[in-house]
Amino acid sequence: MRGRVRLLTATAAAALLIGCVSGPAASRPDHGGKAGERVLVFSKTAGFRHDSIPAGVQAVRELGAENGITVDATEDAGAFTAKNLSRYDAVVWLSTTGDVLDATQQRAFERYVRGGGAYVGVHAAADTEYDWPFYGGLAGAYFQSHPAIQRAEVHVEDHAHPATAHLGSGAWERTDEWYNYRSNPRDRARVLATLDESSYSGGTMSGDHPIAWCQEYEGGRSFYTGGGHTKESYAEPAFRRHLLGGIRWAVGAARADCRPEKGYTPVFDGTAASLEGWKQAGPGSFALKEDDGTLSTVGGMGMLWYDRRELGSYSLKLDWRMTGDDNSGIFVGFPPSDDPWSAVDKDYEIQIDATDVPEKTTGSVYGFRSADLKKRDKALNPPGEWNTYEIRVEGERLRVHLNGVKINDFTNTDPARSLRQGHIGIQNHGDSDEVSFRDIRLKELSPAPAPAPSSPKPGTAGGR
Repeated sequence: MRGRVRLLTATAAAALLIGCVSGPAASRPDHGGKAGERVLVFSKTAGFRHDSIPAGVQAVRELGAENGITVDATEDAGAFTAKNLSRYDAVVWLSTTGDVLDATQQRAFERYVRGGGAYVGVHAAADTEYDWPFYGGLAGAYFQSHPAIQRAEVHVEDHAHPATAHLGSGAWERTDEWYNYRSNPRDRARVLATLDESSYSGGTMSGDHPIAWCQEYEGGRSFYTGGGHTKESYAEPAFRRHLLGGIRWAVGAARADCRPEKGYTPVFDGTAASLEGWKQAGPGSFALKEDDGTLSTVGGMGMLWYDRRELGSYSLKLDWRMTGDDNSGIFVGFPPSDDPWSAVDKDYEIQIDATDVPEKTTGSVYGFRSADLKKRDKALNPPGEWNTYEIRVEGERLRVHLNGVKINDFTNTDPARSLRQGHIGIQNHGDSDEVSFRDIRLKELSPAPAPAPSSPKPGTAGGR
């Protein structure tokens, strides 16, 4: 929220956006100052050999060439040395099977990951190294069984991750060999997509069947997708974008919140029905696009606010995207009102704006506290890409996570304002601002204790 009269300030927008794209990942190994990202595709097999491996290697090479990522490929486990691995931002385990590394090579890969390296597992990477606990945790789950190749429906749970952001709100229907896994990775990883077991035959995971996920793991990063058995997979545009998004996140070229997520209730899920719990204040409004589940700003100043109940102690998550130097925000803790300025005057806004001053730019508590700008810049995806906020309110304390990174920690001390009870809302700043939102979800937390009353000072009246 800028002031009622929008002030245009000369800022280095281009410099900020370049920093967002090319800044180093929070935990990336030192590659001796090399330019651009580099990945190693490893496809050694000691068990079943997929005939799709050459197509997979070629697809990764093509995706790399199109996106400025250097790609090397090998089936030689001798590549797993500390010196050689240090050259790479990620290692893609492409349908590996069985025991493919010896103990020395395993230790080198463990050190690589713990030093900030990344793993991308594709399909049979889950059918690999069953006796290496570090690898099992890194992959997220081991293969158990599979039915015949058939068509199935994939449902996206995370529309902000670059591996799934391109997929719409409906089912992603595709043909592949669908793995069942020995365990469910949901408690350890962020599930990006699941299989609808009612859409095909042979699923054995009791209706909760993750098929793609990501996680931060012992200092490094891990992305896994169960797709990629068939040669045809690597010619599918949607699957290629899925694979590219996982690689981009792994190498640090795109950011996402890969913390496990459980216990959230959708309050806007991309459907018109879910907007029945919301009210529009002000002349500006939001347009719903149900095919990709987004709300986008339209017209002048306004706010869409959730009127079902006031909230006290909670975690609010939502995904947002700017098109350029745009302005919007998320309001918390305000009383019900048809005036969009009521929230501005009576509570707090978590800002979305690429180029304003520190206390009024993305991640700030608008006008009160700047985000940690170094952390913010490393966590922020540039305009055109999706970002995820977690806004956590407990008592008078407000914390902001951007793509899984804590960038702000603010405590209200203003007696005229309070975070302990109020509504939430998303802002339409004005005609010239274009911001989209999707997947707004809430998890209520245990109420924070109220501050204890102050003890009277010696010599003052303490009541009867």
